[in-house]
Amino acid sequence: MKKGKNILVVTYWSINNALIHTYTLPYLRQIKDCLDKDAKIYLLTLSPPGTLSSKETSGFIESLSKENIVVINFNYYPFGFKMLFTLLFLFPYLILFSVFRNIKAIHAWCTPGGAIAWPISVLSGKPLVLDSFEPHAESMLETGAWNRKGFSFRVLFLLEKLQLKRASEVICATEGMIKHSQNLYGIKKQRYFVKPAGVDLELFNPGKHPKENPALGLQKNVCVYAGKFGDLYLENEVFDFFKAAYDHWKGEFSVILLTKHSEQEIQGFCEVSGFPYSHIHQHFVPHEKVPAYMNLAGFGICTIKPVPSKKYGTPIKNGEYWAMGLPLVIPANISVDSDIVKDKQIGYVLNNFSKAEYLKAIHEIERIMSSPGLTQKIRDVAEEKRSFKTSIPIYQTIYATNEVYSGGKE
Repeated sequence: MKKGKNILVVTYWSINNALIHTYTLPYLRQIKDCLDKDAKIYLLTLSPPGTLSSKETSGFIESLSKENIVVINFNYYPFGFKMLFTLLFLFPYLILFSVFRNIKAIHAWCTPGGAIAWPISVLSGKPLVLDSFEPHAESMLETGAWNRKGFSFRVLFLLEKLQLKRASEVICATEGMIKHSQNLYGIKKQRYFVKPAGVDLELFNPGKHPKENPALGLQKNVCVYAGKFGDLYLENEVFDFFKAAYDHWKGEFSVILLTKHSEQEIQGFCEVSGFPYSHIHQHFVPHEKVPAYMNLAGFGICTIKPVPSKKYGTPIKNGEYWAMGLPLVIPANISVDSDIVKDKQIGYVLNNFSKAEYLKAIHEIERIMSSPGLTQKIRDVAEEKRSFKTSIPIYQTIYATNEVYSGGKE
C-alpha cells in the first residue's frame, strides 16, 4: 500500500466503551499490519460530553496515536436536537476529511456504524467495507424494543439495505448471515467473509488469576455474568434461574454480576424472583479486570434473547467465558454458540424458561463442573473458535492483496 493511503473506521461507540477495546482495536492493529507503515487509521467515536477530559482517556488516545491510530471524537447525546445538530456537522466534516486526508476506504463497524458510513462513502466516492455485519434493526423489532411501523426501525432497516448494496466488501458475524442477508435485504454480493468475535487469550487466561478471593465471601457454587439486562437481553428469566440455583444448592450459591445497572435495579429483579440480593456481588470494573472476577466462578450465563435474528450475531462474552474455561448456560439458537455448547458438552442449552428447565441446566452444570480437565477442554474451544488469528487472512485479502487498496488502481 502506498504511503498516505489511510483508512477511516466508523463506530457508534464511546471511546471508553468495552466494544472499542475488545472488539475494535485488536482488529485495527491487524488492519494496520496490512498497510504501509506510514498510513494512518482514523477511528470515529461518539462519546458523552467530557469523556475526553479525563487524564486516563486522554492518555489512552495519545498512546493510540503513537500506533498511527488517530481518534476522531464527537459528542454523543440521547437523540434529540443536540444530537441532530452534531450529526449535521459530522457528515460534511467527515466527507471533507475523507477527501483531504487521502482516505482510501471507509470501514464501518456493525450496522449502526454503517448507517453513518454509508452517506460518507456515497458523497466522498470512497469504497465501503462492512465489518461485523448483522441484523440490528430486525433484532430490535423481534425483542419488542421497536415496532415495525416505528421511525427508528424503518430508518435503520433502510440504511442497512443501502450500506449492504454500497459495500465493496462484507464481513459477516456468522456463515448463516450470508444467506439470511440475501433473503432479508434482497441483495447478493460477489463474496463474503465470516469473522466471529475474537477474544484476547492472553488477557483471558485462567492461569494468570487466583481461583479464590476470601474477601468477597463467595458461596461454594458461583455463577458470573458480565453485561446488562433489557432490550436485547433477558431480565426476570435470569433471576428466576438464580433463584432455582439458590434453592437447589440450599443457599450455597453466589452470583458475580459485572454490570453498569444500579443496585436499585438489580434489587428490583431480585425481589420479583425471590433471589436474595445479599448473594449477589455486584461490580462495574474496567475490561482488563473482568478476567480476575470470571476466574472466581464455576460457570457463566448468556442472557441474549433467543429471537430468530440472534442466530446471525456473534456474542463477545461467550468467547471470554470459554477462554477462562467456564461452562456456559445459554438459550437455544444463539449464534453458532448454542450448537458449540451442545456438541462439545461444555454447558447447557436452555430450550425454554421454566423452573423445570432451569433445574435440568443446574444438574448438568453441576455434573460438568466436576469433570477432570474441564478448564483446558473449554479453553481449547476458545482457541479453536475465537482466536483473533482467524481474522488475519480476511484483512490481508481486503487491504494487503486487494488492488483497490494496495495501489494497483488509483
